[in-house]
Amino acid sequence: MKKIALSLLLACGVAMAAEGNATDANATDANATASVADAGKGKALFAKCAGCHGQNGEKKALSKSDVIKGWDAAKTEEALKGYKAGTRNAHGMGGVMKGQVAAMSDEDIKALAAYIATLK
Repeated sequence: MKKIALSLLLACGVAMAAEGNATDANATDANATASVADAGKGKALFAKCAGCHGQNGEKKALSKSDVIKGWDAAKTEEALKGYKAGTRNAHGMGGVMKGQVAAMSDEDIKALAAYIATLK
């Protein structure tokens, strides 16, 4: 009897672990899909940036700013939020960039940062 009970408990534990892994995999898939969606939206938003930063983020905007190609999403998001708040003025670009990001939502900024992170 003890062996049967132990076998049932073990089987339930394996099933629950498998279900947990499936849930984790589904969450990972959802995060990956969200990141792709953010990058897609970000690409559309980047069209406005390309005039100064170049098609691949390879230019110093107005010959002043840093090249943004290769920046990770967190760095870009922090910079854009700083420009929007008026607390960032890297290379004297604060006023110009504040105007560029003023109408962007946090979601837009996140999407744009996700896209810029793909520029390698």
